[in-house]
Amino acid sequence: MESVSESADSRAATNALLAGLCADGLAPAAVVRFLGLAAHRSLRQAARRPRALAELTVLHGALFVLASGRRPGRRWVAAGWVLAVLHLGLLEHRTRLATADVLTLMRGNLPALPGGAGRASGVLAVGLDLADGRQARHQGTTSPFGEYADTFADAAYWTWLTLRHEPSRTLRTAAIAAWALPVVTVTGLALRRGTMPERPRPVLLRPAAALQAVVALRHLTRR
Repeated sequence: MESVSESADSRAATNALLAGLCADGLAPAAVVRFLGLAAHRSLRQAARRPRALAELTVLHGALFVLASGRRPGRRWVAAGWVLAVLHLGLLEHRTRLATADVLTLMRGNLPALPGGAGRASGVLAVGLDLADGRQARHQGTTSPFGEYADTFADAAYWTWLTLRHEPSRTLRTAAIAAWALPVVTVTGLALRRGTMPERPRPVLLRPAAALQAVVALRHLTRR
């Protein structure tokens, strides 16, 4: 049987680790200890969900093959697999990925895939975003894993697309403000306060739908 600390939800466990790190004043040794403990717990949580771990590995293995010869290609996919595995504890009581989770992870890996920078890639990303949200609501499969994967998929894909392919400096600045800055801010608050902030509402953490549409349509129609 799991111990109390092992069976606690991921948020409570993460808050305990952050509190210890904050109490030590973010000293280098404390940071190393925090990373080690966090990685150890994350791997234990992943091992307790072998089906989800296998599904993640099969999905990213297929994406890894498709990403051959591309940039950022296989490195992007490999990094995505590592991050997803380390956050499997956020599935909480679930032991497998939902359809919505798979769609979200595919969206986050679009930059590594054939056609990921094509004209229709922005429209495809919007479509995948709408589809995973609809699936999660319809199947009742929402979880912290899916919520945070959705947030980081948006941040990764839209920041990459805008900074790499959008000529407008104004839109590139807006992309950083809408996608990258909130993630950095939430991380900074967690480290400073020693506790995870409440997940911001979509309007605070995700880009406005209008900004997604503008970037996607400009990319679609650009010569």
